Amino acid sequence: MNTRNTRRRRTVIALTSSAMAVSLVGCGVVDGIGGSETKASPTKGDDIKVGLLLPETENTRYEKFDYPIIKSEVAKLTNNKGSVVYANAGADADKQSTQLQEMVDAKVDVLLVDAVDSKAIASGVQKAKDAGIPVIAYDRLAQGPIDAYVSFDNELVGEVQGKALVSELGSGAASKKIIMMNGSVTDPNAAQFKAGAMTELKDKVVIAKTYDTKDWLPAEAKKNMEKAIEAVGLDNIAGVYSANDGIAGAVIDVMKTMGVNTVPPVTGQDAELNAVQRIVKGDQFMSVYKSYPQEASAAAEMAVARVQGRSIEFDALASDKVDSPTNENIPASLVPVVGLTQANIQDTVIQDGIYKIKDICTADYESACEAIDLK
Repeated sequence: MNTRNTRRRRTVIALTSSAMAVSLVGCGVVDGIGGSETKASPTKGDDIKVGLLLPETENTRYEKFDYPIIKSEVAKLTNNKGSVVYANAGADADKQSTQLQEMVDAKVDVLLVDAVDSKAIASGVQKAKDAGIPVIAYDRLAQGPIDAYVSFDNELVGEVQGKALVSELGSGAASKKIIMMNGSVTDPNAAQFKAGAMTELKDKVVIAKTYDTKDWLPAEAKKNMEKAIEAVGLDNIAGVYSANDGIAGAVIDVMKTMGVNTVPPVTGQDAELNAVQRIVKGDQFMSVYKSYPQEASAAAEMAVARVQGRSIEFDALASDKVDSPTNENIPASLVPVVGLTQANIQDTVIQDGIYKIKDICTADYESACEAIDLK
């Protein structure tokens, strides 16, 4: 993805803000945007039907945050007259294509699509467009004639991860070996995370081994980490760049199983509950907190306004532009992110209502929470 915007300004935001979700009330969408020929009907009222296709359940965020938030926001924006038709593909690209076709056949008014495979979904996106249904890529940049894109600044995610890892390794980082555990090659976000991370890691550490993680599966990450340890040596690994929390958990489990007493710094992403607990305990160095309420709210507002033909308001929300392999100048809303460590758990996931302290500080983590004054 080629993002045209003030990336360095975003970096400052990501490293200093508390990531509180901002109100997106009043933001909408423009007619005929992003090279799209589909026109929203200006006469469509609140009785709209939003199709939501999410990619998998391995990451808990989709069922716990994205779907409920989008459903709630659509209802709020349409005086409880609008509805969300939801399907999850379970990491199966063929299944998602079938789900998309079913939503086209059901004549939903607009589609929010978080693609399992960004390339494979392109033909389905085209079918939706041919049926007059606008398609908004959600979280992952799908190929095909999409109308808009809502996600986090994914290269910035990698930058925040890489910068944090180098900083934690200290003044001798340039001679220290790390393992790079990337995401799935079918997810365009994974390439963006990697690209962002490399801007901070290249020539600043020794990347001893690099792996892609099939379908983001922790089981695959476990196999790769075992290979890395065999090739590099457990005692020679100073840190691990892990693209997300699921991979981080697998990496940490492998190292602990092999007898590591103090886990070297391991990055993550998504601020999953078990990852936050690992951070509290000191097993995982950091994660990246992405405000799902902000992303989901933006997507809901964009979808509703696209159908209702409210054009002026969209410019305030979709102030970015991105390119996919098939389309250019796609209007986008790129939400900033925050590095999550022990120091700012209170100011991020707790303050934003993602978790309560009681969720994090269960019996197994009470003493660790007390040690960092999380109470």
